[in-house]
Amino acid sequence: MEIGGLARWSTIALGAAALAAGAGCGDDEGDDTTTAASGGTDLSAVKYYLTGHTAQLTASTQILKEQGDRYYALAKSEDFDYQALMDEHGDEVAELMERSKDAFHKANPAYEEMEGIVAGVPRLAQYDVDIDAGSDASDAANAVSFSLETPDGKTIKQPGNAMFITETTIYGTDKSFLAEGVKQDVDRDGKEEFGEGIPDANAYKAIVDKFDELASGLAADAHEFEPTASDAFTAITVMTPTMSEYFEAWKNTRAVAGAQATDPAFVDRSRLYDIADILEGLVLTYDQVNPMIAKESKAQAEQTGKALGDLLTFVEGLRDREAAGTQFSAEQADTLGSEAQSQAEAIAGQVTQAAQRLNVELQS
Repeated sequence: MEIGGLARWSTIALGAAALAAGAGCGDDEGDDTTTAASGGTDLSAVKYYLTGHTAQLTASTQILKEQGDRYYALAKSEDFDYQALMDEHGDEVAELMERSKDAFHKANPAYEEMEGIVAGVPRLAQYDVDIDAGSDASDAANAVSFSLETPDGKTIKQPGNAMFITETTIYGTDKSFLAEGVKQDVDRDGKEEFGEGIPDANAYKAIVDKFDELASGLAADAHEFEPTASDAFTAITVMTPTMSEYFEAWKNTRAVAGAQATDPAFVDRSRLYDIADILEGLVLTYDQVNPMIAKESKAQAEQTGKALGDLLTFVEGLRDREAAGTQFSAEQADTLGSEAQSQAEAIAGQVTQAAQRLNVELQS
């Protein structure tokens, strides 16, 4: 699970100015400071990207909600006797859990590809906490803002972010919301195997209902969102230098640690996919402000754009190597994370420096 998005956001934002002092830049082409008004920068592509991805996300969360409703109705028909549920409706349960996994598999990139914008803009950042970054109540400083209300009248206080609790429940990697009194054996082959979760129906319905509610709220706000140059520059400087955090998370998942993994999440797909997705959204965002930077310094604009593209290519290369069968070690994950972080900090410093020269406010 990631650290809380708002805590991460404020920590990195406070350090952005310091990064600028040591960042390498291209040769200046002029000493005059350019004042950039937000209205003079066409950021329609950022909004289009955001609204397109929220539409994809809500399409998937609606399917999750529908499957959660079906599952709850089946469990209720058997008075929440989960052994009877599997005996009488095992094939249907297996089918709807596969549909749930497929919907989650689509929801994941739909969100991750826009996370750089959502988490990097202060007025949207709470959605990142609640959907993808927030912790549970045991970590009060970084916990999600919501609690779950189950159909049987129970309150589950700040359970963790929606992505985490959905994935770990349908894959059975966290026992918190799994049904009791039945083997976690969805395919009914007599063995409890990795990836098989039989959820507690009350908890699962509450989880997917909340996930869909959060996604719908983000979609509505995305349609109202009019991005400014300040938003774009802030998102890039906040979200780019998070590589070490992401690589540390990758190291602790099954992709690297195998059966010894301490993180029950990121089982649907490797964390490397998420890192590449986040950078993809940041590259698109940078492309929209590149002309602003180029007016003041074409060399800097080109250098920073190339560096950000190279970072994305670096992560995509690792992702593709892993998908092709390369098994990375924990030591390699640390080394690769340090390399990516170094590149990311230099990029954030350059963008911070450009914002200062253009008199674009970096939000804090």
